[in-house]
Amino acid sequence: MATPAIHCRVECADRKAHLFAVTLTIAAPAALQRVALAAWIPGSYLLREFSKNLQQLRALQGRRRLAVRQHDKCTWDIACTPGKPLVLRYEVCAYDNSVRTAWLDADRGFFNGTSLCLQVEGQVDTPHALEVVAPPPVADGARWSCATALQPTRVDRQGFGSYLAASYDELADSPVEMGPFWSEDFEVCGVPHRFVVAGAPASFDGARLIADTRAICEAQMRFWHGDKVGKRGGPKPPHDRYVFMLNAVDDGYGGLEHRRSTVLICTRRDLPQLGARKQSEGYTTLLGLVSHEYFHTWNVKRLRPAEFARYDYGRENYTQLLWLFEGFTSYYDDLLLRRAGCIDDATYLRLVNKTINQVLQTPGRLVQSVAEASFDAWIKYYRQDEQTPNTTVSYYTKGALVAMCFDLTLRSEGKGSLDDVMRLLWKQSDGGPIAEADVAAALEAVGGRSFAREMASWVHSTDELPLSDLLRLHGVAALDDPAQRAQELGLRVAETGGSVQVKVVLRGGAAEQAGFSANDEWIGIELPAAKGRPAQAWRLARLDDLALYLGPLRKATALVARDRRLLRLPLSLPANVTTWRLFAQDPAKMAAWLHPR
Repeated sequence: MATPAIHCRVECADRKAHLFAVTLTIAAPAALQRVALAAWIPGSYLLREFSKNLQQLRALQGRRRLAVRQHDKCTWDIACTPGKPLVLRYEVCAYDNSVRTAWLDADRGFFNGTSLCLQVEGQVDTPHALEVVAPPPVADGARWSCATALQPTRVDRQGFGSYLAASYDELADSPVEMGPFWSEDFEVCGVPHRFVVAGAPASFDGARLIADTRAICEAQMRFWHGDKVGKRGGPKPPHDRYVFMLNAVDDGYGGLEHRRSTVLICTRRDLPQLGARKQSEGYTTLLGLVSHEYFHTWNVKRLRPAEFARYDYGRENYTQLLWLFEGFTSYYDDLLLRRAGCIDDATYLRLVNKTINQVLQTPGRLVQSVAEASFDAWIKYYRQDEQTPNTTVSYYTKGALVAMCFDLTLRSEGKGSLDDVMRLLWKQSDGGPIAEADVAAALEAVGGRSFAREMASWVHSTDELPLSDLLRLHGVAALDDPAQRAQELGLRVAETGGSVQVKVVLRGGAAEQAGFSANDEWIGIELPAAKGRPAQAWRLARLDDLALYLGPLRKATALVARDRRLLRLPLSLPANVTTWRLFAQDPAKMAAWLHPR
């Protein structure tokens, strides 16, 4: 095998200082060689400016040190002798313990290529070698291992050594996990898989996690490729290997998809525990995350927006299709949990119920369409503030409900299902870029009619979705339940240390009408004198105290602290504020949806 023209060597330079050392060797540079560090990472639509963590960039040809001129925030130029190897050395501060960037300390190392590896202009499509150097052992510390989905070329038993990426894109899309992690290999439809878990406590039930993950992966393989996937003469999955990387922490949640791997983060309490008789709600959420990111192996990493056919790592890459690639994935993550047998029907309905109420309690759904929310992800979804629920809607949650509406509509008309639409899109695009017109054509091909009206209403307008009617057709009824106190008032609060802190005031709610504002501290309430009762004032420690102090009364004066000023706000509690509660009215009809043959 020929030596790759680009070689990136990564060392743990100083684990106490959280510093990686990187040596990038360019075998045949241009006379004026430009290099750049990514400003964002695909799958997380925000400019994170990874170059802020790069320092001490130096350039050498042989023993001659060359000048490095910074061109902009993330790009550098080096004038050099063309064709003679150019060596760049630099450090990266790795202090972001998330799935998006890089982390290094005495217990764990992790990085995405977008955070550490410079892009070499003019050579992004050439093979890249990644060499990960094993750090020296820490006194009394466990021996580290290394995990990545890149193709190994020369590695030791712990996984340290050299790997090959076909291009910069593959290098950027292949995260690396290092440390004394737990690891287990398993096979799904003939494809080798690996699950590594960092930070797991002694109570962690690894066998349970592997069994459930295998069931999820098998269900998704069959979803996309049929029951013969992986068998002799049957269809082959698009990936020949896959690695799950899970970081268990005290407080955290999230995931980021890659072509042959995913990076996950969860709280340690959400891991499956040895001897547990009942599956915890947190573990169900973790399995939903596993399902979501694995579904992305097909839906967004291969089948993807036409605008993502080639990433520009230096600026925003806009698309109106995140409702499809994130929203539809959010629909199928829990649905495929049910089909895999990891949850029961009641649990699935509870998860759907939660999604519906999240959307209905977001006033921004009446302000912005889900297509507009997709386009604005760069400035709204990933930059949330106290007005976010009032001005935008999540393309994850509403997108999931749009998917459900398409699925239930197709099923009720007897022409097919959204499953058929997704598989048709995969087949017709050969697992590649698509546009909205392709989605519309696939819906029409499966449904036997145009869905232009539904696309306009559900995707491109702020019309309410016909959820209740469609669910009823499939054996699920929706009842109105009294809202919880925060929902009744139109508030989102934090209750800590005996104090009620207002985080969000929802548009059109009772709290907004009273004059509440985000960042207020709600101290207490005043009640006027009434027959047989003097005037009263009570301090609030939590919103539930209102029921105790108000009783049947619907009006009071709220005592609020804002910027050190004490305010008296006239509050009227609204009547008949409700939320949805779903239940299985006709289990046979529901089974035809949840368990298709």
